[in-house]
Amino acid sequence: MRIAIFGAHNVGKTTLAEELLEHLPGYTFETEPYYQMELYGYEFSEIPDAEDFVEQFNYSAKLILQSGDNVIFDRGVIDLLAYLHVLDPRRNIQSLFEKAQAIIAEIDLFVFVPIEEPDLIPIHQIELPKLRSQVNNLLYDWISDFGIEVIRVNGTLSERRDQVLNGILSTTDT
Repeated sequence: MRIAIFGAHNVGKTTLAEELLEHLPGYTFETEPYYQMELYGYEFSEIPDAEDFVEQFNYSAKLILQSGDNVIFDRGVIDLLAYLHVLDPRRNIQSLFEKAQAIIAEIDLFVFVPIEEPDLIPIHQIELPKLRSQVNNLLYDWISDFGIEVIRVNGTLSERRDQVLNGILSTTDT
């Protein structure tokens, strides 16, 4: 099973992915494209830049298409495309949106980690809070636009983990 965990920044995606790895033997973890690309020498802009998100989108698409089974992806094409759209709303993203639709067909389970109310992260600890909020709101809208079934998690880390594990069980039971 391929699992994509998506959401805005500072919502707990990586923490949830790492927790899931401890409960899903045989799974591998694909860290955020940003960190992988940075490791391979890609130099990102100081301030988030639309072109950086295009590159991350393409890298994420490649990761998903080349992956095997039993992989957890930290970020995916949906949230990267949302960042791109928020940063450059005049850009025509139709071709990337269509590419994303083809890529998401390769994912078996989508896990959306939204900003909770009240927010679990103190505002003074959040970089770019407006961008975070805009991406979060756009992702809510896009879930239906992409026509995907999503597990929307909330609560403590163990509650989030259990929501995903229960979703995996219900997906494999069908």
